Amino acid sequence: MELVDTERNQVTIGCIVSSRGKLTLPEDSPSPETPRRTSYNSIKNTERGRSADIGRIASKHVKVAVTDRPSSRSKGEPNNNRNNTGTSGTGSNPNNNRNNTGTSDTGSNPNNNRNNTGGMAEAESTPDMLVSGDTNPNATEGPPEKRPCNEVEHMDTDTPPPPPKNDSPQTPKAGGDMDTDRNTNTTNVNGEVMVEELMEEEDESRAEATFRFTVENFSKVKETQLSPPVFIRNLPWKIMAMPRHNPNAERPNNKSLGFFLQCNADSDSSWSCSASAELRLIPQKDGCNADSDSSWSCSASAELRLIPQKDGCNADSDSSWSCSASAELRLIPQKDGVETFNRKIQHIFYSKENDWGFAHFMPWHEVGDTQKGFIKDDRILLEVYVNADAPHGVAWDSKKHTGYVGLKNQGATCYMNSLLQTLFFTNQLRKAVYQMPTESDDQSKSVALALQRIFYELQHNDKPVGTKKLTKSFGWETLDSFMQHDVQELCRVLLDNMESKMRGTCVEGTIPRLLEGKMISFIKCKHIDYMSSRTEPFYDIQLNIKGKKNLYESFQDYIATETMDGENKYDAGKFGLQEAEKGVIFQSFPPVLHLHLMRFQYDPNTDTNIKINDRCEFHEKINLDKFVQNPDAKDPAVYILHAVLVHSGDNHGGHYVVYLNPRGDGKWCKFDDDVVSRCTKAEAIDHNFGGFDDDISIRHCTNAYMLVYVRESCKEEVLCPVNEIDIPDNLIERLAEEKKYELQRRKERSEAHLYMPVHVVTEDQFCGHQGNDMFDMEHVHYRTFKVLREMKLGPFMEMLAGSMGYPVGQIRPWPFQQRSNCTFRPTMIDVENDLEKSVVVLAENDPPWYVFLEVVEPDSDVACLPPFDKDSDVMLFLKMYDPKAKMVCYAGHVYVPISTRVEELIPIMNRRAGFRSDTDLIMFEEVKPNLVERIQDYELPLDKALDELMDGDIIIFQKDDPENEECELPTAKDYFRDLYYRVEVVFCDKTMPSDPGFNLVLSQRMNYFQVAKCVAQELNTDPMLLQFFKTQGYRDAPGNPLRCTYEGTLKDLLSNLKQRGPKKLYYQRLRIPINELENKRQFKCIFVNSKLKEDREMVLYPSKNGTVADLLEEAGKQLQLPQDGGSGKLRLLEVISNKIFCVQKEDVLLECLNSQGTKTYRIEEVPQEEISIREEELLVHCAHFSKEVFATFGTPFMVKIRQGEAFAAIRGQIQKKLEVPDKEFEKYQFAIIVMGRQTYIPEEYSVELKDFLPQIVPGGAMQPKPWLGIDHINKTAKRSRPYMYTEKAIKIHN
Repeated sequence: MELVDTERNQVTIGCIVSSRGKLTLPEDSPSPETPRRTSYNSIKNTERGRSADIGRIASKHVKVAVTDRPSSRSKGEPNNNRNNTGTSGTGSNPNNNRNNTGTSDTGSNPNNNRNNTGGMAEAESTPDMLVSGDTNPNATEGPPEKRPCNEVEHMDTDTPPPPPKNDSPQTPKAGGDMDTDRNTNTTNVNGEVMVEELMEEEDESRAEATFRFTVENFSKVKETQLSPPVFIRNLPWKIMAMPRHNPNAERPNNKSLGFFLQCNADSDSSWSCSASAELRLIPQKDGCNADSDSSWSCSASAELRLIPQKDGCNADSDSSWSCSASAELRLIPQKDGVETFNRKIQHIFYSKENDWGFAHFMPWHEVGDTQKGFIKDDRILLEVYVNADAPHGVAWDSKKHTGYVGLKNQGATCYMNSLLQTLFFTNQLRKAVYQMPTESDDQSKSVALALQRIFYELQHNDKPVGTKKLTKSFGWETLDSFMQHDVQELCRVLLDNMESKMRGTCVEGTIPRLLEGKMISFIKCKHIDYMSSRTEPFYDIQLNIKGKKNLYESFQDYIATETMDGENKYDAGKFGLQEAEKGVIFQSFPPVLHLHLMRFQYDPNTDTNIKINDRCEFHEKINLDKFVQNPDAKDPAVYILHAVLVHSGDNHGGHYVVYLNPRGDGKWCKFDDDVVSRCTKAEAIDHNFGGFDDDISIRHCTNAYMLVYVRESCKEEVLCPVNEIDIPDNLIERLAEEKKYELQRRKERSEAHLYMPVHVVTEDQFCGHQGNDMFDMEHVHYRTFKVLREMKLGPFMEMLAGSMGYPVGQIRPWPFQQRSNCTFRPTMIDVENDLEKSVVVLAENDPPWYVFLEVVEPDSDVACLPPFDKDSDVMLFLKMYDPKAKMVCYAGHVYVPISTRVEELIPIMNRRAGFRSDTDLIMFEEVKPNLVERIQDYELPLDKALDELMDGDIIIFQKDDPENEECELPTAKDYFRDLYYRVEVVFCDKTMPSDPGFNLVLSQRMNYFQVAKCVAQELNTDPMLLQFFKTQGYRDAPGNPLRCTYEGTLKDLLSNLKQRGPKKLYYQRLRIPINELENKRQFKCIFVNSKLKEDREMVLYPSKNGTVADLLEEAGKQLQLPQDGGSGKLRLLEVISNKIFCVQKEDVLLECLNSQGTKTYRIEEVPQEEISIREEELLVHCAHFSKEVFATFGTPFMVKIRQGEAFAAIRGQIQKKLEVPDKEFEKYQFAIIVMGRQTYIPEEYSVELKDFLPQIVPGGAMQPKPWLGIDHINKTAKRSRPYMYTEKAIKIHN
């Protein structure tokens, strides 16, 4: 294209603006010196592609608007490149390049390459078989594969093949015609295809449409026939028909009609875009004028924004779009009395499955049989009715189509998005949320502020709103956003949090006024005039829908009374036990009624939670007066349906969407995360009743889970408009500031590649440094500047001088350089000659750039820094070492000629250190870590005395004092050698999982006892009462214990840890010395008291070679047993899966006991009555179970039985031991369990000891010992909905 500016003489340079946003120069672009002038709107497409000539603009910054509207690509247009997965068919379309792996049929097109993963075999040619299409009727495929009836698969084709050449206009080839007139007028396009749309609606964002495709010369069709597109939900939909062959069919007529529906959002055959570009011309030389005739150079960068002219078009699509649709494929009869032949499909269309239908829709010979009535004049009519959801992954403008925007899904937050939309459209609640005072709230932790932000953005934004700040304010981690929770649970937790935040504010009580109703729970005696009742508030009602026809039956079931009779009679106080009725009745319903349909329930038959998909109808308007105790005739309980939260899936997970009636006027919208679309009342209500339906577009696992009704009399108040005046000014200002800050941050991130960080240090940061070089890069506080990479040194120094508060003459930069000997030292920069170099070049293109900034001393009177001769001078840094304090002090830097003798530095050093001028000094050169060499001859010049003299070398000096020999580190060389082996170690308590520990700086040359002594000193304990553990190399957890005789050093202990990670060791305090512990065995067990309660976990340390008796003796030292009623004797039980496996004898060696796996050991006091067991007595193991003997639970125990004893007496012993009330104990059943089979004990049973003794089975083997099972309900609380192992209860931590 050519551009002109009539007000400025601007020279144009031709360039190509591609649809991918790249700028390239065309080969035939005109010379820059020859301007071309045309009108601004003159836009041309060259033969080489979509190209444009964009002018070379003389000014530095020029914005250019480019509008590129390519026409729809024809059938044979090249460069239609794609990648798809599925079964492919290849027609005769040239240059339709796609890669295919799998089954591929090649026709006459040499360049039609496609990539499909997983080819498939041709199915048997029957009308009921649905398989992928094949555009080549003569192709052969692999071995046949039988497929179930009514299987639906897709055929992946992108663009139709080009038509065969029409040799004679009077004899058209096989094909179709396109009818562009909706009445009777038709227009043929290319003389081939005819499409007739039956809907009057022209809106391309519509949800449904019916359109036809006429296939001409049907008997001669050999290639795939593809109709022109019809736009539904802004996506192109086409009818695709083709002949299909099954070479393996036994019947002679093995040819069928393949009938598919195609949706290809990736196709750029119908998209157009507008591109705007900003070209920035940056001269490489100051004072350069682009308008001059002199030669000049520039670099240009362009930012192209492609703006689709049609929703759903995405030229840069990464094939991430999807669209769920149901369709009915119809073969239209052309003879009276013949019914339309139709079949239905339901599919999610996406790039790799962009067409779906029936490979064998009808046998070919039946379609071509004129007696069947489907063909006339060798033409057939194919019709498709499509009903599609709003697409994901394409440019769907929810605001434009509905007036509302959606919420972004963070991973699995669809349940939260649905609830937030419901609360947002409860307008009275939204107003109250806006009024919550949040001026002083922390924006990262305030739930109230985060909710205000989301509501404000939902009300004002044009794009989907993010929820990360809200979940962050909840205190959630990233993982919480990928865990799906229950929407009912979140609703309760969020409303409770909001209500607590509203207390003490002007909106206190808003949530109870909106959502709180009251019900009366009562118990009414049947035969006496006595009733007990209490009033309870509720915020939602949980309704049982299993087996219920509609909502009214669920309400009737909710208020149904329960009869209390028999053993369950009601205790009426002075009237005694009475038959009664127990139930609830509603006293009042709130303005906003939340109904939770109990779709998830516990199934006792499978012992799991299941989802109930039963059909339960609900209505747009309901009257609940008959469920109210005293209905109000003036204000009947009539409710209008406002929201339907829908769950798709099963008890293991699924997806939530919400259908909303925002204004209560019956106009429904579907909110599916970030996509909002209009929908019909039937889609919002009828399709979500649940149950099974013949309509395949309604999935039985998709049904309503939560309903929100608004009282008709309160509708105007609850759904009142929310205007700008309802939002506090301070909130608007705060959110505007946040937005401005975010835009600034976003801009900085987008321009980050143009900048580089420069870390500046001064001599202040050198003071106090005790290590090698001049500072510690991990702990120093830099002055960081973000500068343009192309900024010249001169402006950079001016910027530094202004920021630091010095004139330019009083600063000098010294860039740090990483030397080959692993040191990091300042080096010289030639300021005079390098002023025109950019900072990125000076930094050797390796940001960040570290710079030491030399400045004049603040108290000096000098106007500028002393001169530095780069050829003859050298800059040295000085450090002073104090052996008594074991410290290094920074002593400044000096400029000296390289010929200066070392002794000439002594007066300077003495003055800097505050020593007398004649003090003798010892000097060292800090060469590199662990290499500090003493300077021997002070009469030598610096270039001879120091090894490879360079700017930034360090000289360390100290007093030559004989007393230094008495110090631990007498010389600087000793100090730096010790420093080289220093390491900071974190010691954490092994018994405390979240213990942050404490840090100690130790020498890596320390042995075990030296380390133990330092740690014990920190903990104020004895080193022998500590045990240490290595850290596991692959994870941050304690590993194997260290023996106190460990001969290695601390360096050896830390050798397996990561180089850059923290050095961590674990410890635990001991009650006995470590040397004694290593001769003992650690044994964990549980102590259970006489009431069968687990008292505590015990860790015992018996001798390694000891027995069970030694273990029990050790336990007795720690236990304080009761003096009355007990025997004082202990025993050790082995417990597996809540059953007693055996009682360990006291002479068993401890090394024979293994506590791994599910096995636990239990210590308990032997009851007095069980001390002595006679011959006719036996100790029986007892355990609790519920229905299945393998479902044991609770604490097992033992009971003594006697031959011939009535079992009723044993029941009494057990009841006394378990302390169970009579009424509950009557429900207990007892069984003798032998090898997993239970035999229930009758009431009249008398004990036979042989029933409880193991028997010899055939083969000589011995049975396991029988045990006494107690069958009763496990009262462990169960969840009301499916529990997943990765799920946690919802918590809002702030």
